[in-house]
Amino acid sequence: MGKKPKALTGALLAAAMLTVAGCSGGGGGATGEIAAAPSDPKEVSGEIKVLTHRTDLVQKGTMKQYAAEFNKVYPKVKVTFEGVTDYEGEVKIRMNTKAYGDVLVIPGAVAKNDYPKFFAPLGTTAELSKYRFGDKTEVDGKVYGIAQFGTVNGFVYNKALWRRAGITAWPKTPQEFLAGLKAIEEKTDATPYYTNFKDGWPLVQWSANHGSVSCDAQAGNNLAGPVSPWKAGGELRTIDTLLHDIVRQGLSEKDPTTTNWEASKELLAKGKIGAMMLGSWSITQMRGAAKDAGVSPADIGFMPFPVQKDGAFCGAVTSDYQQAVSVYSENKPAARAWIDWFTEKSGFAEKEGVVSALKSAPLPTTLKDFVDNDVKFIDRSEAKTAAVNDIDEAAEIGLTKPDYRQKLIDTARGAQKGSLEDFFADLDKRWDEAAKTAGS
Repeated sequence: MGKKPKALTGALLAAAMLTVAGCSGGGGGATGEIAAAPSDPKEVSGEIKVLTHRTDLVQKGTMKQYAAEFNKVYPKVKVTFEGVTDYEGEVKIRMNTKAYGDVLVIPGAVAKNDYPKFFAPLGTTAELSKYRFGDKTEVDGKVYGIAQFGTVNGFVYNKALWRRAGITAWPKTPQEFLAGLKAIEEKTDATPYYTNFKDGWPLVQWSANHGSVSCDAQAGNNLAGPVSPWKAGGELRTIDTLLHDIVRQGLSEKDPTTTNWEASKELLAKGKIGAMMLGSWSITQMRGAAKDAGVSPADIGFMPFPVQKDGAFCGAVTSDYQQAVSVYSENKPAARAWIDWFTEKSGFAEKEGVVSALKSAPLPTTLKDFVDNDVKFIDRSEAKTAAVNDIDEAAEIGLTKPDYRQKLIDTARGAQKGSLEDFFADLDKRWDEAAKTAGS
């Protein structure tokens, strides 16, 4: 996977709660025993296995280093790790059994209402109110997972390149953003915008701007119904129109079918690409690529989606993968101890340059530009994620999949017939029809 985000961050997972095919036989933890936080670390003992999608951190020995630090507080707990490359696919299958580790990040394929079958409750919503994103894993007042971190979406960009094109201020409207890309095209040899069309998953990152455009924490929940999300003035219409117009106006790579995610990081670092839509998790990767390429990491910037509400930019903070305790774990106190320590004491979020799930933690230095420019941060609610995903699945659109935006790009570049208006009208029709029947 290289340095592709091991967590399918932001919107890529924010709504990916589809039903696990054939999982009904593997659940059934009957007790509902709470994986309570232990009061005395020295009394907690046992061996726990932690499943993780971050295979890179396992291979490099980074997770072992975290375990060593954990053992300074919990000396009687032995932690082992298993990095799973095809995490979504493999863990989904394992969950037909009882052997899917003691701690795991919740696969996107598990339906939210099925959480009590597979995971031990961690406490009530009130008891866990110190964490962000509690409503993502809340079922009947109990929370079943704690986010590893949060992310804010925006455009990661090369500041030096934009300055060479004469742009020093963040665009405040989609039109100003397009004008900035045109200036890059006219005044430099760089590709103004890079879609990462071929890898696909970066296109889903656009969905995480839902909430940033309207500055509304309920933006995601507001999709739960026949609401025509792509109607005039709709947030998804604004988001997808900008992507369409970038491609339509020839401001992206010439052949999107040949894009390469790993290569794109160095290209952006060297100023050969102007901007890419990604989560704030990407900033450290881009700055790392700049350092490797012998250019200044300070050239890597991050700007919000080019829309202001009441004179201010907004950034929706969305949840990444959530850590949970298996309902079948025989060492629930030790498993819970690991989750709490990893979330609050490990420094993982700080090192990754992402937003801590702990509300009291400071924002990462990677978002300094957002803080300095008074971007308003909102924690996007995901209370109705399950209902929204039911509609999305029934409509066969795929807000958390790349396919529909690949079709949007193909429409914009003339590789697929149809107009943008027809494209949006079809999406609205399918969404509204699905909303009348989904979940019934």
